[in-house]
Amino acid sequence: MPTAIGERALDFELPATDGKRHALSTEGAPATVVYWTCNHCPYALAWHERLLDVARDYSDRGVRVLAINSNDPGRYPADSFKAMVERVLQEGGWPHPYLYDETQQVAREWGAERTPHVFVLDSGLQLRYRGAPDADYDDPSQDAVWLRAALDAVLAGRKPDPSETEAEGCTIKWKP
Repeated sequence: MPTAIGERALDFELPATDGKRHALSTEGAPATVVYWTCNHCPYALAWHERLLDVARDYSDRGVRVLAINSNDPGRYPADSFKAMVERVLQEGGWPHPYLYDETQQVAREWGAERTPHVFVLDSGLQLRYRGAPDADYDDPSQDAVWLRAALDAVLAGRKPDPSETEAEGCTIKWKP
């Protein structure tokens, strides 16, 4: 059963393109963004820069951002761990870790369905927002406004409104 709004998120520890393993509960950030993405989905690619900008813009406020790829690399070789590492290197690095959920267990436990699918947690790792970064993947001027509003609310000690939106994007490519 996926984590409900207000519940503590399930911990995980996954390998990342930076050669390290990252656990959700490692740091005491005032807010944490966890989002599912991949290398091939046109929606994830369209929102990519906006999500990187959020990580850059909120880093000075202590917000931690983790991106996770849970897609089946057997059916989608562009989403293999090797391809993830190559992408991050080609792009000159990302401002946050890019994690690999090879078993797809974390995606299942969290109820991640799409790329991208965004989750915002408070300092106690309680889920406060789940959904899309903004209303239109095809409009960069949206600037991840829903995600930013959720982060601003959490950082101010308020509940995001809305706390859920419909995630839009490619479905996670599950293993058979």
